[in-house]
Amino acid sequence: MTVLAIDAGTTGVTALVVTEDGSVASKGYEEFAQHFPEPGQVEHNPEDIWQATLSACAAALRGTSLRPSCVGITNQRETAVLWDRHTLAAPRRAIVWQDRRTAGLCGRLRDAGHEPRVSELTGLRLDPYFTATKLTWLAEHDPGVWAGVTSGAVAVGTVDSYLIARLTAGARHVTDPSNASRTLLYGLASGGWEPELCELFGVPEPALPEIVPNFGPLGRTDPSSFLGLDLPISGVAGDQQAALFGQTCFDVGDVKCTYGTGSFVLANLGEKIARPENGLLTTVAWQTPAGERTFALEGSIFVTGAAVQWLRDGLGLIGSAPESEALARTVADSGGVVFVPALTGLGAPHWEPEARGLITGITRGTTRAHLVRATLEAIAFEVRDVVESMTAGSVQVLKADGGASANDLLMQVQADQLGTAVERPAVQETTALGAAFLAGLGAGVWASQAELRETWRLDRRFEPGERDEAAYARWRAAVNLARTAAHPA
Repeated sequence: MTVLAIDAGTTGVTALVVTEDGSVASKGYEEFAQHFPEPGQVEHNPEDIWQATLSACAAALRGTSLRPSCVGITNQRETAVLWDRHTLAAPRRAIVWQDRRTAGLCGRLRDAGHEPRVSELTGLRLDPYFTATKLTWLAEHDPGVWAGVTSGAVAVGTVDSYLIARLTAGARHVTDPSNASRTLLYGLASGGWEPELCELFGVPEPALPEIVPNFGPLGRTDPSSFLGLDLPISGVAGDQQAALFGQTCFDVGDVKCTYGTGSFVLANLGEKIARPENGLLTTVAWQTPAGERTFALEGSIFVTGAAVQWLRDGLGLIGSAPESEALARTVADSGGVVFVPALTGLGAPHWEPEARGLITGITRGTTRAHLVRATLEAIAFEVRDVVESMTAGSVQVLKADGGASANDLLMQVQADQLGTAVERPAVQETTALGAAFLAGLGAGVWASQAELRETWRLDRRFEPGERDEAAYARWRAAVNLARTAAHPA
């Protein structure tokens, strides 16, 4: 038996056909457009996400004679999506997790004293990153669309809910705890939507999806809507929790970092709800059909791989992302250049939404190779900031995945900076793999987590070498400068 896994990311959709031994039989990928209506605003057209999903899945299915027995979904989290319950058409573009338009709204709520209670209930903080403030903004700035929400004609959800609605031709309006716990509307203790939070953010609870377990019978695809396929949808999770599952981080203390558009460090907390400290977040990792929940501690870094994309698309310093490694290796170090890639604010552990990108240490001798190397170093420094806040330096090994984990130089610098080994799996598409694992558990392809663990295979282990503490000290100084510049006197 095989599983069709759909990974609806921030810039495109990946589809994998995964076999019982955990290998990838075929892959499809389709990008979709990004929209930036104003500085700090990021939007997606939901229809583009759906069409990319269809294209990626069709390509994956063409690449193998194997026919999937079930479907798993993982997705960019926190993005606010609205759609008509009957036509499934979106009345406006989705507001993406990277969007910072609600920074002022978050400030007003914080000044009104709401953040301690919000954090107590959700394990999160008041930041534009999360879904609820985006919905409050829509209610205030797009009243015509919001009238459909309050009347019940328009559904509210995140990308997982939207895709399930499209896959099932509108039959199911559901989400899972891993996505729900990123909205600022879900209570960690209660395990459901919190009426107190719905009232605070002005979100009608009937518009929200039903919360279902991360694996099991969640719905069924409609053949007329989805490539002629009639398959059970048996697994769903937000992308970072799916990557934790795909990395088989099933034991308390297991840590992974996904190097994608941003980088996200998650540590398995087991069944304990730990109150977040040091700028970290508590989130639901996954929930079984029996209701047992596993929690995770998370550090969310907004811009890492996106910084390399900016070097390519914004500055034209490289022709492709993989070129960054070869160019960075032409210099021994960054030549004192430090790049703080706060292109959409700073996430964990600093949480400074008004911060902007900063480059320091430029001299007449600075070349594009120095700036590219500084960018790779910045990713490693950002992850070190989070890991040290999370584990007090006691992590035994960091499991790395995501597109930028293919960069051997970055992985070695990361091991050096952490002072611990970094392991990269043979299958680096661990987000989609996690969706496949969840769906396969839900449909009986695999019987247990122990069986799944046997499928994990190592590609390369990076052992720590000498740590450049002077470079890290320059990084910390530059971050402080970026934070100070966000609030000039």
